[in-house]
Amino acid sequence: MAPTPSRLAWLDALRGPAALAVALHHSAWTFAPGIWAHVDGRIDVGTWGVFVFFLVSGYIIPASLERRGDLRAFWIGRAFRLLPLLLTAVCLAFLLAYLGLFTLRSGLSTRPLPLVALGNLTMLQELLGVTPVIDVMWTLSYEMAFYLLTVGLFTVRQSHRSAPIAIGLALLAVPLGFLLPGPTISGRADLVAAVFGVAAVAAVIVSVLAGGRTRTVAAVAGGLLGLALVIFGSRIGAGQGLIILGMMFAGTAVYRAEQGTIRPRTAVAAVLTVLACGVFAKDDPGWAPAILLAAGFFAAVFALRHRRFPRWLAHVGVMSFSLYLLHPLLLRVSPNLPVFFLIVVPLGYLTHRFIEAPAQRLGRRLSRPPAQEPPLDRERPHAALTPNA
Repeated sequence: MAPTPSRLAWLDALRGPAALAVALHHSAWTFAPGIWAHVDGRIDVGTWGVFVFFLVSGYIIPASLERRGDLRAFWIGRAFRLLPLLLTAVCLAFLLAYLGLFTLRSGLSTRPLPLVALGNLTMLQELLGVTPVIDVMWTLSYEMAFYLLTVGLFTVRQSHRSAPIAIGLALLAVPLGFLLPGPTISGRADLVAAVFGVAAVAAVIVSVLAGGRTRTVAAVAGGLLGLALVIFGSRIGAGQGLIILGMMFAGTAVYRAEQGTIRPRTAVAAVLTVLACGVFAKDDPGWAPAILLAAGFFAAVFALRHRRFPRWLAHVGVMSFSLYLLHPLLLRVSPNLPVFFLIVVPLGYLTHRFIEAPAQRLGRRLSRPPAQEPPLDRERPHAALTPNA
């Protein structure tokens, strides 16, 4: 979607560098591992990029849901925002693998095909113990868990509690990081993974199609399921998984403070608590600097949000999802680092223009409610925001 006057350009100024940072991280490890090992030992640039994305999602996703005030419109918008490009990338990965230009992970062939498809198409594969078709898809699992939690809180009118939720998740991450250092939904627990995956899909479908108490129960069940998956299914362990969720809710707290629904110092307390607990979540010298600098970068750009940003930076931010999802495939066919970066940005532009943007326009048309069908009551009015997390 091209930038419009209502668009929050500062979010694109965050997304663009974040996507390029992840691409740089993977490409440098591919083409210059000796040099990059020294950088990665000081700051994990890839982790920096994904945590910027998590903060952005935390800020914009609840705003998107509350602007619409309608679960059906929200889920349709998310589906048409993510799935068309995701399906394209997955098909391209299999095509490149067939041509011998891309190596699929062995785990894809050791699990039942329906389970692999369920995990990857629901974007919950990271939390179901299912191998992803493209490695960077792991972050989408935490995005999906956050969506489920956000919808559940919205349905029971508890969205305003984002700051205490962020703090609670961060504090819970400390003991659970020791107790659950790895997933319990893993290995060959095919039936358990399938049940969790189908339950998540059912929760979304029922919350969209049903009304009244049934919708509320489905949405709350989906939120609890999302939290349970992060705790028991995170491949990186419950500690890191909960810090990721906490960071997203900290981003939401920033949004609440900006809207005046909570005090700024409450949002600051949420962010600082997540960071204080998060720096110990992973025994890696590059981890703590990455998440601290991600929060600092978000804060700096947020402070400048009323200023104009370069148009090229906004355009890179708009196509950040394409850059993020497709760059691992391009790495396999690029001869060196300069060629990789000469191609990845034009490729991201093309896939955004011809796949993402048309799908988003279609999603907006399909999500428009009938004239006689009012949206859900909102807790309070919010400024119009364009969702694009």
